[in-house]
Amino acid sequence: MNPFPVAEPKGRYLCEAEREEIMHLDAQGVCPAEIARRLDRDRSTIGRELDRGDTVSRGYRASAGQRAADKARRGPRRSKLATNLRLRSAVQEGLERHDSPAQIAGRLRRDFPDDPEMHVCAETIYQSLYIQARGGLKRELTKHLRTGRWMRKPRRNEAERRGRIPDMIMISDRPEEVEKRDVPGHWEGDLILGSKASNSAVGTVVERASGFVMLLHLPNGHSALEVQNALVAKMTTLPEQLRLSLTWDQGREMCNHAQIAEATGLDIYFADPHSPWQRGSNENINGLLRQYMPKGTDLSFHGAGLLDNYASELNSRPRKRHGFRTPAEVLDELLSKQTNQDGVA
Repeated sequence: MNPFPVAEPKGRYLCEAEREEIMHLDAQGVCPAEIARRLDRDRSTIGRELDRGDTVSRGYRASAGQRAADKARRGPRRSKLATNLRLRSAVQEGLERHDSPAQIAGRLRRDFPDDPEMHVCAETIYQSLYIQARGGLKRELTKHLRTGRWMRKPRRNEAERRGRIPDMIMISDRPEEVEKRDVPGHWEGDLILGSKASNSAVGTVVERASGFVMLLHLPNGHSALEVQNALVAKMTTLPEQLRLSLTWDQGREMCNHAQIAEATGLDIYFADPHSPWQRGSNENINGLLRQYMPKGTDLSFHGAGLLDNYASELNSRPRKRHGFRTPAEVLDELLSKQTNQDGVA
């Protein structure tokens, strides 16, 4: 007997009533092709069923066919993460590094291309975390996910902050080169805000081609002057070839964009209102950063050193769009390629 309770088969599987009908028709001498026509089944399905339930001495019996089908049917399987200790340890280490399930799954395939036992899909990891009956990973590991939730919830879209800024150059005037993401040095930026009581914020800038992120420390608020000083100080640490353009939201903190452009050499563009997809790389990073800096908290707690650590960790995470290479690896490759091309030229 099948030790696992199973539901009545549906669709392409024969049910018990159909097997009874096959037994009666077969006893009457009806050929398999006619039985298939009457039951609206494929002829090969009826042929296999007659062989499966054949009792030799008494011919086809529905009970024998049902027993054989139940025995052949596979019962519930244990989760791969519950049975493979080596795989479970690798996944747990990835979660503890704050890698997402998709990043872990992709990196495992890259690190163990010829070992299927070390391959697992992201959904299996999520199910093992959220559905404890699946076994394998402890629920406590959900604290390492970006959301930190112990159960799934629908995603919500946050409204963006808007304000009129003089002499804006809109994203529609941005060169096509920026859109293609082939050349490093084009950035997207924004602020993530802390609690209203603290009036705190952290600036984020993300390189479009690689996803490389830098964070701006704003200990004295996020006025236009504070953002200007922090952005100039951070961007001028980069070589000139990585200071090509910056695309920002229409927040009032960028009122001094002309001064920032003069000090850094960046061409500054502004996204359209209510169009966060125009700064998709930055929006994604801002979401990831909420793992370190939850909404509604005082962000002034996170000093410059902590912010650099957060950025370093994000830049060391494998990314799906880069074949699970890290942003730091991709940026190095792009710079090396560009240097070689300049040398040949």
